[in-house]
Amino acid sequence: MSDSSSQTAAKIPLHHKPDDIGYRLIELPPEVESLLESDNAPVLILESSETSALLKTPDRTYSLRQKNTSNSVMLLSPLASSTSAEQGVAAISTIHETVELELVPEHPVAPGGQLKNTGSRGKWHEMFGKGR
Repeated sequence: MSDSSSQTAAKIPLHHKPDDIGYRLIELPPEVESLLESDNAPVLILESSETSALLKTPDRTYSLRQKNTSNSVMLLSPLASSTSAEQGVAAISTIHETVELELVPEHPVAPGGQLKNTGSRGKWHEMFGKGR
């Protein structure tokens, strides 16, 4: 037995109309989202570095990292207009990767944590700097 309400529900046609622009979605940390939504949103700066692109806010720096997603995301655009006979939505792009922002520490730390004090402070100068 079928449900009659599902048969009378309005349907929205979905068209496949890729636009070849090449979109990327950026996952924004809450603090960056708040900055952009504020009444006096600052200008954000994109810069390149040796290892990645960097996004700079007035007080923080983030590295951009591409992540592959296991589920594709479809970017949709409405088709309805007064001059077009087509109604519905168009799938204009399928996104398989997202860009993640990772906070760059103000003072980079060596891999594995804080540097250890080995007691050799100044030993290089004592050994090699005397003859200068």
